[in-house]
Amino acid sequence: MDIPMYREEKREYQFEQIQNRIRENGGLFRTKDAKELGIDYRRLQRFVNEGRLRKVKSGYYTDDKCITEERLVAALFPDGVLTMESALYEYGYLKHRPKIWRIAIDKNTSKGRFNLEYPWVTPFYTEENTLKDGVDEIELAGNTIHIYKKERLICDILKYQDKMDRKDFRRAIFSFVDDENKDMGLLMEYAEKRKVRRKVHDMIGIWLD
Repeated sequence: MDIPMYREEKREYQFEQIQNRIRENGGLFRTKDAKELGIDYRRLQRFVNEGRLRKVKSGYYTDDKCITEERLVAALFPDGVLTMESALYEYGYLKHRPKIWRIAIDKNTSKGRFNLEYPWVTPFYTEENTLKDGVDEIELAGNTIHIYKKERLICDILKYQDKMDRKDFRRAIFSFVDDENKDMGLLMEYAEKRKVRRKVHDMIGIWLD
């Protein structure tokens, strides 16, 4: 015979269930998980009001004790690609992690996916073929996430130079020039595809002569 739980015991048991599901889902708890576990939506709201859960967006929650921004971004955008400053930071080209996450994503992706209360993510809507060209994978806070190869990335920041802070742009260029593992042949391939061959010659080539 099942032993009935007191209200507070049930409440703590449900929160443990939520935490377990957050870990299983790579950092997220969804309203559909609540339905599967038999947890009332009002109980979720109470956990949010108490600060035990954080609402990420409509239908998605996380637990600050178990989550980092990196893990959350990887869980929310498994089909996205880290680009611009976010990718530069992961390569060590920038010293400080940018406050805004830059994610390249298929242009047909719903804009509603980026209506986030946390973290702050800016999408770069891209044609499917362009999105998938030059993609690599890295581990980010225990999750796998896509990132552009550094040679493709440098071509992109040259292409969208006006969208970057000037200091970050210069730091990225000099970091790439100093990178002993760069592939100049691959860089020129992407320079041709991204139509920045002249910029590569003028802004990078002069430092390599």
